[in-house]
Amino acid sequence: MKPECHTHRGGRVPDDTVLDAAKECVLAGGVRRTTLTGIAQAAGVSRMTVYRRFPDVGSVLATLMTREFTALLQQVSDEIAADGTARSRLVDHAVASVRRLGTDPLLRTVLDLDAELLLPYVTERLGATQLIAEEGLRGFITEGHTDGSVRQGDPAAQSRALLLLLQSFVLSRRPATAGDGAVPADTLLAELTHLLEGALTP
Repeated sequence: MKPECHTHRGGRVPDDTVLDAAKECVLAGGVRRTTLTGIAQAAGVSRMTVYRRFPDVGSVLATLMTREFTALLQQVSDEIAADGTARSRLVDHAVASVRRLGTDPLLRTVLDLDAELLLPYVTERLGATQLIAEEGLRGFITEGHTDGSVRQGDPAAQSRALLLLLQSFVLSRRPATAGDGAVPADTLLAELTHLLEGALTP
């Protein structure tokens, strides 16, 4: 089923209009079935209008993923209490982010239908969203070195190690919490909390 088309009349089309349309398309049929033509139809604009802004569907989707997951991480940050040590806030933020990403409809659709498209970001290079998340972790770690709540070490190495740990929890949530030998999601996240505390406590 094609996403409902809403015609946009007059003026410059905001990037968010195109990205919202791309999100509709991905949720409806996955990444591989999403095309510039489908995005344009969902946005109510011409294909050329989309093409002028984004050279191909891959660039649209990369921008969409960055927008969505950056917003999600910011929402989590806004909900975490500002008091407490840097370590406690890092752990709260990390566990809440893993919980939220694990049930995010866009990420779940990608993992269910097009998981192989994420493989380069696991085996070849880090994407923009991963680097944003890592920057946030490094900020907590640096602050924790100052307030004494985080074990001293190389902030770059510590934040990279935490990123890889958290990434595994996000990407492997479904097989870890379903089927034979499944562990309840809340129990798994409680164990993640202990892992983070153990790794970071001086």
